[in-house]
Amino acid sequence: MAFGRLERTPPPKPMSDINVTPMVDVMLVLVAIFIITAPLLASTIRLDLPKTDAVKATDAPRFITLVVDKSGRAFFNDRPLQLDELARKLMETASQNPDTEVQLRADEAVPYGKVVEVMGLVQKAGLSRIGFVAEPVSSPASPLPAPR
Repeated sequence: MAFGRLERTPPPKPMSDINVTPMVDVMLVLVAIFIITAPLLASTIRLDLPKTDAVKATDAPRFITLVVDKSGRAFFNDRPLQLDELARKLMETASQNPDTEVQLRADEAVPYGKVVEVMGLVQKAGLSRIGFVAEPVSSPASPLPAPR
C-alpha cells in the first residue's frame, strides 16, 4: 500500500442496456387515456339537420300485436279495426319491413275459423313470422295426457 492512497472499489460500469420498464408504464397509461377518450372524439360534430316530410323513418316496428277478442273483433296494436282496414294496415307494415313479427293473441272462446281468417290476412299481406301468445299454466301438472 502506498502512502496517502486508500484502496477503493472500482466504480460501477455504465449500463449499456436501456431500461424498458418505465417506458412500458408510460405507454400503458397513454393507451388507457386513448381508449377512454376515443369514443368522445368520434361524436364531436354537432349538426342541425334540415327537416322534411319526404324522409321516412327507417326503424319500422320489430313486432306488431294482433288481438282477437271473445266477440271476434280484431285489434291492431290495441286499436279496433274492421277486417278490410286490418288487411290494409298489415300491407303497410309488410311494405315497411317484411320481417316484422306478428304476435297473435286470441281469446280461447274465439272460434278457430276466426283465428285462421286473421292468420290468412297476415300471410296474404306478406308477413310470415307469426307468434302465438299464451299464458303459462298455473298448476305444475301437465295439461297433456300421459302417453299410453
